[in-house]
Amino acid sequence: MAQNDTFFQQRDKRRWVTDRVASSIIKLGGVSVLVALLLLIFYLIVVITPIFSPATMEPAGQYRLSDDALTSPIVALGVDDDGRTAFHFTQDGWLVFSALPTMKKPYSSLNELLFKSKLVDDPVAFRAAETSSRWYGYSDQHGFIYAAQPKFSSVFTQNGRQAAPSFITFANNPIPLDPEGMAITQFDFSIQSHDATFVGINQQGQWQALRYYKASQFGEQAVGSPWQSTRLTMPTFNQPVRDFILMPNGDTLYVLHPESISVLKRHQQRFELRETVSLLSSEQSKTVSSQGEKLTLLSGAYSVLVTQSDGVVSQWFDVLQNGERHFSRIRSFERSDDANAALILPDFYRKGFFRFDSSGRVDNYFTTADGPVLSQTLSQQAPLLAATSSNEKVLIAAYPKQWNVYHVDMAHPDISVKALWKKVWYEGYPEPEFIWQSTSASNDFEAKFSLVPIAFGTLKSALFAMLFAVPIAICGAIYTAYFMTPSMRRYVKPTVELMEALPTVIIGFLAGLWLAPIVELNLLNTILFLLLLPVVILLAAFMWHLTRRQFGAQYQGWVALFLIPVVVLFGWLISLYGHQFESWVFGGDVRFFLAQWGGDFDQRNALIVGFAMGFAVIPTIFTIAEDAIFSVPKHLSDGASALGATPWQCLTTVVLVTASPGIFSAVMMGLGRAVGETMIVLMATGNTPVMDWNIFEGMRTLSANIAIEMPESEVGSSHFRLLFLSAFLLFAFTFVVNSLAELIRQRLRDKYSAL
Repeated sequence: MAQNDTFFQQRDKRRWVTDRVASSIIKLGGVSVLVALLLLIFYLIVVITPIFSPATMEPAGQYRLSDDALTSPIVALGVDDDGRTAFHFTQDGWLVFSALPTMKKPYSSLNELLFKSKLVDDPVAFRAAETSSRWYGYSDQHGFIYAAQPKFSSVFTQNGRQAAPSFITFANNPIPLDPEGMAITQFDFSIQSHDATFVGINQQGQWQALRYYKASQFGEQAVGSPWQSTRLTMPTFNQPVRDFILMPNGDTLYVLHPESISVLKRHQQRFELRETVSLLSSEQSKTVSSQGEKLTLLSGAYSVLVTQSDGVVSQWFDVLQNGERHFSRIRSFERSDDANAALILPDFYRKGFFRFDSSGRVDNYFTTADGPVLSQTLSQQAPLLAATSSNEKVLIAAYPKQWNVYHVDMAHPDISVKALWKKVWYEGYPEPEFIWQSTSASNDFEAKFSLVPIAFGTLKSALFAMLFAVPIAICGAIYTAYFMTPSMRRYVKPTVELMEALPTVIIGFLAGLWLAPIVELNLLNTILFLLLLPVVILLAAFMWHLTRRQFGAQYQGWVALFLIPVVVLFGWLISLYGHQFESWVFGGDVRFFLAQWGGDFDQRNALIVGFAMGFAVIPTIFTIAEDAIFSVPKHLSDGASALGATPWQCLTTVVLVTASPGIFSAVMMGLGRAVGETMIVLMATGNTPVMDWNIFEGMRTLSANIAIEMPESEVGSSHFRLLFLSAFLLFAFTFVVNSLAELIRQRLRDKYSAL
């Protein structure tokens, strides 16, 4: 006995040690999962947070101007990307480059001149072309235009990097804009690689226009070919001209009048008036004066900013209406304090602008955002001039006796609640829309980051998948667990569960390359098959009911096998006569019929996704629901049967009610699987982020969007961080759905626990 006691004590001790070790490992694994999940959430938040951080502008230098610099007013200003070199044009025709020394005192004198050149003698007018072009021009007393473009460059010497600024001029300088030699008092111009246009008004109020171009050979401009010029004819205006601006391509001219804007288009060798639109908005009374003061081109030159005397800055661009383009007011940018705009400075490459008012406050607006991205008071007065570097990280402002340089941090001005979740009116679109379009081949492209289309696509794909999967999976689980014989269940349940192991990339591949073309060629047959199959199954069940007594009770549990030849036969009949029905009813092609009624059809559409993703979700729902139904205690149904209930009544009033928490969990698990699915929607849809419930059109989901665009996104960019935001939204959606599902499941479980 002593030996046996010792043996049992040793065995109990080993069992105790094994139990403690196993428990510790399980706890460690659970804690590790929670820690990893928290770290993942923390990392997502760290990556996402910067896109919602406010913009900042910090002083980087204040430079007192020398007496020589104060002799002639400054008419234009510029700064390089490092904030170390600046240039300015003077009213008397000088181009001056200056070094901006590193700040060591509150104020530094701007004495170091790097380069200085006289461009024109006795200039009459000055004009800066579109901001990103960095072309500037003077006009003189004899009707000539002098165009110059400053260049920032550096050389490396023994003393390190040294600035070596320079400038280039237009090849045909000076440009004889006025053939009579009269002074040009107002002008604008655009210069491109093979085309240049100059438009101006002389001192007698006459319009002059001149176009330069390079002759093309076989549709292409020869390298080094000389410039050729031609005179352009201008229309006359009955209204005073306050300002005008030329598009960079030289094809469109906007002329600002006191209460209207005229749009001119170039056709051959003349500018023709396309339309004249009023500056008065629909809310303004006709008696209220809305005097236009200045026109400014937004970056990309698709939009025009109109600065009015009442302090309102409005954005205008062409809108396609009824097949014709109309110049339209899109939005206005107003300050709550109604301060007048003293200076408008468009961003160098983004769709925004700085607005300096007379009180010294500066606001930066991104045109598609809700409000100002940046709002800050710089001084007690507005600057005379301002400019940004090409990377938009440095801003220089000129005051009467000093220059101020600022470091600007606006990494993500294009991200706002409005841009993500509201309709936005983008350039070139006829109306406000939800649009996701992150990349384009054009440098003037404005990224469009609305999450609504891809969130809609996620819900759309999940909805159609669940509509296909839930009825089949739940009904299959009910029949397998409650009606099917044990011998047949031993084959059916493992077979369905084995479907779970099929890789989704294989399902997506088959759906996109094999199923989609078949459905496209047999669209009506597919629809008829789906609509009529339930009716056929009910008829087959009725026939089985009439003939079951002849087969005996031993075959009752195998009735499901009877449906296989029925479904195959029905599909064969549909394939034989479906096309004849299509020809008779729809004239031969149902897709053409849909197109006539405004319905689009894509080969890879929501119907294909519903089939493929539903096929992938069915095993998940079926397995959990079948286990829940099969686990209902047998005595509950036996008791109901003993009280006279039919098998169907036992199922609906006892079994399904008791198993409802498990069935609900199965549906929620399937929904979570459908929402997070990537490869099927990536391969079986057109991945077009459109918002349409049409089952024959594609969509783009959040998960597929991440898989497609993450490899091509720039690390740290708005695009990159928004993809992480999409992942966070998926996580949050899944968390909320699962939490609600668990809450409802617990309530159902508590409600029916008495059974």
